[in-house]
Amino acid sequence: MEDAPKHLPQGAGRCRDGTVRWRVWAPFSPDVTLVTWPAGQRCDTPMTPEGFGYFAHRQNAAEEGLRYAYRLADGRDYPDPASRWQPDGVHQPSALWFAEAFSWTDGEWRGVPRKDLVFYELHVGTFTPEGTFAAIVPRLADLDALGVTALEIMPVGQFPENRNWGYDGAHPYAVQQSYGGPRGLQELVNAAHGAGLAVFLDVVYNHLGPEGNYLGKFGPYFTDRYRTPWGSAVNFDGRDSDAVRQYFIDNACAWVRDFHVDGLRLDAVHAIYDFGARHILADLEAAAEKEAAGQHRIVHVIAESNQNDVRLIDPTDRGGYGLAGVWADDFHHAVHALLTGERDGYYVDFGDPEHLAKGFCEVFVYDGVYSRFRRRRHGSKLGSRERTKFVVCLQNHDQVGNRARGDRVATLLPPAAVRLACGLLLVSPCTPLLFMGEEYGETRPFPFFCSYGDPELIEAVRRGRRAEFAALEFQWNGVIPDPQAEETFRSAVLEWSWPAGSWRAKLRRLYQDLLAARRSWPPLDDREHTTADLLPIPGDKDGRTSLLVIERGSDERLVACANLNSVAAPLESNWLTRFREARQGAVGKALRGVPGTAVNAATPPRGTPRRAFPSAEFPRTAQDHGASPHPDPLPVGEGTNEWAMIFSTEDRRYGGERTEGEPAEMVLPYELLVFGDPQWRLPMI
Repeated sequence: MEDAPKHLPQGAGRCRDGTVRWRVWAPFSPDVTLVTWPAGQRCDTPMTPEGFGYFAHRQNAAEEGLRYAYRLADGRDYPDPASRWQPDGVHQPSALWFAEAFSWTDGEWRGVPRKDLVFYELHVGTFTPEGTFAAIVPRLADLDALGVTALEIMPVGQFPENRNWGYDGAHPYAVQQSYGGPRGLQELVNAAHGAGLAVFLDVVYNHLGPEGNYLGKFGPYFTDRYRTPWGSAVNFDGRDSDAVRQYFIDNACAWVRDFHVDGLRLDAVHAIYDFGARHILADLEAAAEKEAAGQHRIVHVIAESNQNDVRLIDPTDRGGYGLAGVWADDFHHAVHALLTGERDGYYVDFGDPEHLAKGFCEVFVYDGVYSRFRRRRHGSKLGSRERTKFVVCLQNHDQVGNRARGDRVATLLPPAAVRLACGLLLVSPCTPLLFMGEEYGETRPFPFFCSYGDPELIEAVRRGRRAEFAALEFQWNGVIPDPQAEETFRSAVLEWSWPAGSWRAKLRRLYQDLLAARRSWPPLDDREHTTADLLPIPGDKDGRTSLLVIERGSDERLVACANLNSVAAPLESNWLTRFREARQGAVGKALRGVPGTAVNAATPPRGTPRRAFPSAEFPRTAQDHGASPHPDPLPVGEGTNEWAMIFSTEDRRYGGERTEGEPAEMVLPYELLVFGDPQWRLPMI
């Protein structure tokens, strides 16, 4: 039996004996020459073949910053495919960088448990006017005070010039020089850990950018067997794919080892194609966990996927990939379509209160049922899987930036609806994500931007944006900002301002208080027990409006009541009793809810919404699921004096119209009220 190839880590680095070693996988070239420029003088050194396409060279001494490149058999010099530093740009020689030279001060840091994660997604280039890692550091205290626990940084792999979202990176191992380079990222992570904040990095393993990407010159990194919307698919399962897999696994481990990141967000894993017996995602997650365990830290590998596929988080012994979590876009779509009224593109599948109710109960609204947008069944059922494994949001870079003009929620909704959306997000049992500036109602857009050097590529990107919107069936009117224009990039830089007493300051206070409530209210800490129903508004003869009622918790419970409408709704004195009776009541009674089951299938469901979708595929009652309603009712009726209204998104401190002590006889337009133990009331500050 032939010996299997031994796949070795690539790149340049210092060995334990002080020597410097270069290694590259270049099976497309019969020989490779290391080119260095000591003291500015070119030096060519043939590299030693190591077998299976690997070449290496070791020398006694070399200084950090030394420029180097590899000359292949075609006679051209190329940057290192595993370059750690590209100080002169994507097309220029690489530079030596030694990760171990940094002095870390986070030795006691152990990471953030998944149940405590609250993500804050940011783009380094537009988060501050300076657009650097260093400029983020002074804002860490504000983020910690807000109540978020983890930064999620959009991709930082070296890209062309200085303006890019990061998803067109050409050097997966190198940190963008205009942001501060690799040392700047180490300094940011070290400072974040000192401030009590985890750092997650967005990484792109489904394609590489079109400019400055030379991997295809070295070996079969890409394949034409599959296609992605953004470029050639990565070869994870074809001939000679073992070295390609190792290249990306080593990349994930490098972020954990050399930069102490607490987790990775894997971009668009539905475009990572691997039909081998063990999926690359499972191997990558296992390697990252092993690397973190060696540092006595927690690491979380979370996928972005639009497939509503539970295999991503299922353990490998159950046929899954074992990831720590996955983005769940259905929550965003349900809230956005309902509150904005938009129905273009994928929003055609959303927009009814029933969708939002099911999103609270089941996370995936489309869990194996028919999708009008996709014209097929979509998704899989969650069952009893932990809700902390699902990341939900109101805004993120995609949902804002992939609008034609990158307009934000604060420019699309009235203030009360913005506050309601915040309330819905933060009473969800899932893991919340905020997009930079969301917490104070940032109105500056976040459009798509780039800075390529190739005129043909620039024009292709412009055409591609228009074609993408057409393919998604969005009917946005007006001029689409030019992605290449510097003013498009500049328009996205945050204002980062919330003057005292302003609407922005009051909205930020709302986010801050609800994030504090997630930590202090016992029912919100219980992620396993959540149900949601739609309660008809008294006097609504047409049955077109309803209140969304959400119950959280088990031993200790609270109930949130959300008015999803632009007009006030009366709240009868016995509404909790009606809610309880309806959820426990006769099968087939037409309470206007969405079919679904209780969140934790391992315990008896405490009610299910009961208005069927148009599709007969949706079961109508809890009994249809083979389960019975929860036997232990809330202390309502005669016991209602044990409950009190403890929170309102329309409190005046948040910019709303409800005054302190005002009885809850009416639910104001777009208001979310919370009822529970009076001792849980948040203190007035």
